[in-house]
Amino acid sequence: MGDLLTLHLDNRTGVDALDAELRVYRCSYKGRVIVVDENWVHVEPVEFMLIHGFQVVEEYKEPGYTYPLDTRPKLDLPVTPLTSLGPIEAKDHENKVGVLTTLAHGQPHTTVLAFLTSQEDDVFLISEPTTFKLQLLHRQPRCFFTIDERAKYTFEHSIEWNYSIFEMQAYSVPLGSSIYEQIRYAFINKIPFEAGFFMIEGLEMLHLKRKSYVFAGESRPNP
Repeated sequence: MGDLLTLHLDNRTGVDALDAELRVYRCSYKGRVIVVDENWVHVEPVEFMLIHGFQVVEEYKEPGYTYPLDTRPKLDLPVTPLTSLGPIEAKDHENKVGVLTTLAHGQPHTTVLAFLTSQEDDVFLISEPTTFKLQLLHRQPRCFFTIDERAKYTFEHSIEWNYSIFEMQAYSVPLGSSIYEQIRYAFINKIPFEAGFFMIEGLEMLHLKRKSYVFAGESRPNP
């Protein structure tokens, strides 16, 4: 009772067709637990934004709700040490989105993002320059990324606890570099409906380099 949690809705996984308008729903829902019984948890909203395409169709903020104050200095992300893109992880092709956990002041912040992975567990993301998650990474580049393999399975397999959580270090991939173009090509090849985002002015591409496994799912044996 009283606990805070975040729920995510994102139905991009399973969509392979090019759709410049990105006509799918995405929602990040922050809530507070108000009822707990044997089988159900009832949550009331604290803040949410439901997006369809590129437009907000419904949003809510609890009176007085604000993002936590963060006085940490903003720093430039280090440039990726990669000079070329390694082999792409084929088993993640059908899994379009994962969960990025960034470290806000005194609490985590989670975001669902389209992603690309290499066989070395490098994760590549793109972000608009003004997003809260990107501001956090510029203050603390240590982060976590979760890939839930259940997202692409049939119902019979969906109950298997097959997900991976990585501790990551965030790097910037400079626009105009040869690896930027390699990643952009592979990213759009995996997720065609993200192509429009690459036209956003000031778009930042991120490379998350794996530091360690927090939890390795069945498809990713822990080395």
